[in-house]
Amino acid sequence: MQFSKIEKIMKENPDINEIFQHYDKTREFLIGRKRIDITLDKRIIKKLREISIKEKKPISRIIEEAIKDKLFKISLT
Repeated sequence: MQFSKIEKIMKENPDINEIFQHYDKTREFLIGRKRIDITLDKRIIKKLREISIKEKKPISRIIEEAIKDKLFKISLT
């Protein structure tokens, strides 16, 4: 691959360096989604279902967005 193409890819995907560093350590790409099991309070689950129906989004997306927002706020402090 030509160096100019590599530079273009790196500029378009600033997280690519982190992805490859993680792959070198674990042989697992940080691309895509992974299923996990979590335990939540029943009232939270009820509220998530209501929001899911209202916004027409899966519960997992709502949780993911909330976690991303929280992590972003933490990283700013």
